[in-house]
Amino acid sequence: MQDTLGAFVPGPIIQRAPHRSGPLSGLSFAAKDLFDVAGGVTGCGNPDWAATHKAAEADAWAVDTLLGAGASLTGKTITDEISLGLLGINKFYGTPLNPRAPDRVPGGSSSGSASAVAGGLVDVALGTDSGGSVRIPASFCGIYGLRPTHGRISVAGMMTQAPSFDTAGYFTRDALTFGRVGAVLLGEQIPDALPPEIIVAADCFALADEPIRRALQPAVDRLRQAAAITVSPLAEGELLDWGRHQRILQRCEFHDTFRDWIDRVNPRFSSEVAGAFADEGRIPSSDLAAARTFRECASKRLDDLLNERRMLCLPTSPILPIGRDARLSDIRAAVHRIVDLTGIAGLTGLPQVSLPVATSGSIPVGLSLIGWRGGDAALVAAARTLAREFSIGLSEERR
Repeated sequence: MQDTLGAFVPGPIIQRAPHRSGPLSGLSFAAKDLFDVAGGVTGCGNPDWAATHKAAEADAWAVDTLLGAGASLTGKTITDEISLGLLGINKFYGTPLNPRAPDRVPGGSSSGSASAVAGGLVDVALGTDSGGSVRIPASFCGIYGLRPTHGRISVAGMMTQAPSFDTAGYFTRDALTFGRVGAVLLGEQIPDALPPEIIVAADCFALADEPIRRALQPAVDRLRQAAAITVSPLAEGELLDWGRHQRILQRCEFHDTFRDWIDRVNPRFSSEVAGAFADEGRIPSSDLAAARTFRECASKRLDDLLNERRMLCLPTSPILPIGRDARLSDIRAAVHRIVDLTGIAGLTGLPQVSLPVATSGSIPVGLSLIGWRGGDAALVAAARTLAREFSIGLSEERR
């Protein structure tokens, strides 16, 4: 395979045959460079991390599970540096191409995985999602992406940065493959069904830029024909508080994860990543306490609202992907805006799927559903059912 997208970690592309035949036989997959593959170093998007860590002794759970289901591994994909990013920019290894919008970023930090799937180099790719790192690349590249319920898919053998946020997710181009892979990773059947009710989060749509709202309106209108729809605000107070508290808690955890290594190694970082560590994680205890209290209240709010029968509909991203040549100030502003929406599922640990239902001009725009806690199979089922309703991904499904 020739990497025409800059999606794979530089050097020889790791290839592994499946353990046996199974439900994913004939499919190829890639793994973000946060997942261990036995015999190779998990590089985490930074050369100094790769140089200071040993080769993995065993495959990550998700890698082993896909190999055991009959899929073949076709490489490790680029991630943003130590997975701290939402745009797909890597100073050391390059920014993978967004096949659907070549002059714009692919989204990160699972950038290489999304690029490889969108560009047809592999059928499936593993990614990780703490603050949006599967959902945003899925939206920007026009593919399916799942962030599971926190803890629902094992992260054993996966490098974590913020343990109470980190999840192992995946990408596919079409809905049928999305369902097949979901059944394997979740270990349960994927039904053909929509939830009894879908809530369109009015305040989440209001937070999005006008091109996003305009692109998604036809999809929301069609959703009304497929399911019972209620339009309601999500937040009882200020919606921006959800993302603000996610940033506080996630920043505290990734400082705890990397502080000792940074102190020992003094690694090279891009300006954006170095800036994230500039304050050495000094967060007032009162801010941490407030964020933790808010998280408990927000989780209860969503658990009560969804009640194991409803799903929440919102834009995956409030903005279109920015240009590959964006200024540092634009990069920081974009990341901040994105977390205003991705922080909802991230903060509460709920599953979320991004559906490739729309474009703004030629640029993909994703529509998201957030499911109830543990309702991952129902969420994947809704994505597959809506693909038929919206006639998206049909050519792949009929192969």
